[in-house]
Amino acid sequence: MLPSSSDVIEVTKLTRSFSSRKGFLFQEKVATDALRGVDLTVHSGELFGLLGPNGAGKTTLTKILSTLLLPTSGTARVLGRDVSREGAAIRPLIGLVLGGERGLYNRVSGRENLRYFADLYGLPSGSVTSRIREVLDLVGLTEAADRRVEEYSRGMKQKLHLARGLLHRPPLLFLDEPTIGLDPRSARELRKLVRTLSSEGVSIFLTTHYMFEAEELCHRIGILAHGQMVACDTPSGLQRLVGGEGTVELESREFDDVELSRLRSLPGVSRVLQEPLGTHLRVTLRVRPGQWDPDALRGALDPHPDLFVRERRTTLEDAYLDLVEQEVAA
Repeated sequence: MLPSSSDVIEVTKLTRSFSSRKGFLFQEKVATDALRGVDLTVHSGELFGLLGPNGAGKTTLTKILSTLLLPTSGTARVLGRDVSREGAAIRPLIGLVLGGERGLYNRVSGRENLRYFADLYGLPSGSVTSRIREVLDLVGLTEAADRRVEEYSRGMKQKLHLARGLLHRPPLLFLDEPTIGLDPRSARELRKLVRTLSSEGVSIFLTTHYMFEAEELCHRIGILAHGQMVACDTPSGLQRLVGGEGTVELESREFDDVELSRLRSLPGVSRVLQEPLGTHLRVTLRVRPGQWDPDALRGALDPHPDLFVRERRTTLEDAYLDLVEQEVAA
């Protein structure tokens, strides 16, 4: 029986440290903090995305929530149960889909793979055949069901992974970079399937490196950097968090410090960043739509014969990079 709470994941002050040895004859013991006091809540029926650079702690957090790894301290509850004490009760209630090709039996068919996993999940024998047929149809593998998995493309194998994760109708599904390495068509089909599952009420915890994928699919997004949750909000909320839903880019051979100071003082301009761009310099401004004046912006600059100005919408990638860089600078 599932808990009545509206939250499927509740994480409080979660930490995880790993010990290793280095130095002469590996005598020096070193502790690495993969997670440093993470707080997180995922609501029932939500499609939640987790973003972060390599080494941020995404995989560690996913493994703890899916009961593959114990935390060092803090608490994590999944579907109302504590991961440290009730892992055996959690596992039948979740689905876990990992990126890549491992975890399948290549010398037998897709249907036989699913029958094996159905036995592991303890599905009632009388419903196994019909349930396998349902999930094969759901992921679009009905015609290939009786072919050996070794003949499957990478996209087909990923669909089979998803079918396996859905066999026992879990209310919570963990997807760890499910579209990594897929061709554009296969990735699009998989994203469409994820949206369908979400619309049917399945709670989904998704990790991905693809900003457009997170922005397209997720209701809310958490950004993890150096083991800490640096932000958690809707895609539009993250854009507002970094200073505005609008971005203006200026390019020229150079901008001096006086010009940059003037730009920072303009009304409606919340952030000014600069980066080299070949022989030119790019200055990026986060602006609040309706609050900044294009004429005032140009008036803040000295004459630049080669000046290029472009206005666009602030993307999730912009917000992500701003937030991760702020955390590193802090």
